[in-house]
Amino acid sequence: MAAWMRRRSTSAPVYDPAFGDTALAEGREDMLLGRWEGARDLLARTPDDWDRRAHRIRLLADAAAGRRTVDLWQASEPQNPDAAVLRAETEVMRLFAAARAGRTPDAERLERAAGLCYRAAELAPADPHPWVSLLTLGRLHPQGHPEMSAWWNEILTRDPYHREGHHQALRYLSARWHGSYGTALNFAWDVASSAPYGSPLAILAQVARAEHYQYRVRTEGKAVLGLTHHWSEERARGDLRNALDKWVAHRVPRAQDVADLNYLAHGLVKAAMADRAGVVFRLLDNRATEVPWSYTGDPEQLFIRWRDKTASASA
Repeated sequence: MAAWMRRRSTSAPVYDPAFGDTALAEGREDMLLGRWEGARDLLARTPDDWDRRAHRIRLLADAAAGRRTVDLWQASEPQNPDAAVLRAETEVMRLFAAARAGRTPDAERLERAAGLCYRAAELAPADPHPWVSLLTLGRLHPQGHPEMSAWWNEILTRDPYHREGHHQALRYLSARWHGSYGTALNFAWDVASSAPYGSPLAILAQVARAEHYQYRVRTEGKAVLGLTHHWSEERARGDLRNALDKWVAHRVPRAQDVADLNYLAHGLVKAAMADRAGVVFRLLDNRATEVPWSYTGDPEQLFIRWRDKTASASA
């Protein structure tokens, strides 16, 4: 049995990065063991489900970043579009890992990674993910990248409501990278207002709030405690109500719902709207993510506390 399936107790939440996608969990394990055939077969079964495909590519790339498995796959099948797309995403993740370790990628490495993304886009012309990889890569350029608008338009042309693309754009526009909190929030509001009913993009403003809070904690320490109304001012509460009414009430299950529902549950309890969080915890069915709960305390304790509190309130 996979380690994530073994709960420490009957009340402990389940942490599963694959979000219940057992085929993906197996593909990740294969990648860590140096076998790329499982990833090849998995991506071949997801040719144009862009939402699930993006989730699978990112999780596979995360597993591949510390190995040479995907490099060997691409060398063995240089014309395979899935190999090229996964190789490009993996290289972007490697550069972010280097940056976190204090090894800022130089211009040559950034350009080489961009070349892999462009090659993937040539081999998989309908797939938005190579352009998502480029959008992600753009954050590592010291002044941003001049082609960001063009890359963004390439994503929208292929999938106008691409979940991962919008989340990467939000990060690029955040104060941590090349924008500001206001810029990120305005982007999130524009997206939420135009997204169709049932789209998880309705939660984007709450993602912006959580990420900015974490940024302030990291850069200012205890000064962040001055953000008394960060979670509960009326616009924040309105955004949460909109997410419930426009997304959850019309929700069609998607690959990354567990992550988005955790942002929503966290936002509701922080905004003193726990009375409306019960439905979200029921949809989560005890599936937790560390982010964003870890931004405001011990993630497991907070999740359990509010899960149980909302369950008893609705019993």
